[in-house]
Amino acid sequence: MRILLAEDERDLNAIIVKKLTEEGYSVDACYDGRDAIDILSYTEYDAVILDIMMPGADGYTVLRHIRGAGKTTPVLFLTARDSIPDRVRGLDLGANDYLVKPFSFDELSARIRVLTRTTYGVSAGSVITVGDLSMDCASHKVTRGGEEIVLSSKEFALLEYLMHNSGVVLSREKIENHIWNFDYEGGTNVVDVYISYLRRKIDDGRDVKLIHTVRGRGYVLRESTRRDAEKQ
Repeated sequence: MRILLAEDERDLNAIIVKKLTEEGYSVDACYDGRDAIDILSYTEYDAVILDIMMPGADGYTVLRHIRGAGKTTPVLFLTARDSIPDRVRGLDLGANDYLVKPFSFDELSARIRVLTRTTYGVSAGSVITVGDLSMDCASHKVTRGGEEIVLSSKEFALLEYLMHNSGVVLSREKIENHIWNFDYEGGTNVVDVYISYLRRKIDDGRDVKLIHTVRGRGYVLRESTRRDAEKQ
């Protein structure tokens, strides 16, 4: 999943980016509210983390831009201001949650999981299943037919995106935009490479394949149909 972080404390910004990246998120970061508004005008995110007090434009202004554009993207405020009026103001503008500084990263991570599950219509602490493939989003445990499958953080993020969109054909561009951030400098076939990694771990040696290529359109994760079986 792709997250935008707008936080002007550079050390804190770097720590959050590092921690979220280690958890498999794709994170774009900026230090200025005006930059956040510009980025949001041409990039879609699964969640946005906003500091309230920033140069250029404060978090409230960025939030007004998001909601004014009709976007329902979950927004989490980071703030040192814990007064009731401040919280009410943010919630009235459309914020989904607040986290007061200083905070533990474990709590930030948990709150992000709740926000993104709400986005996909999945309850907190959920286990997603497609056929005999199961993913525990909280523990990052993946099993197929009861057998545990070990994935890298990026493989997990890709599989999670495919499972949340089970039955939906996702283009290579859409997958890349959700899983990799602006700083990625790898090859142009990165999506194909990671799909091949997942297929080896998820589908190889199994009669029923779950990851399918839709020629000219992209990839889809679903239980095999008769047409899929005929192509195998």
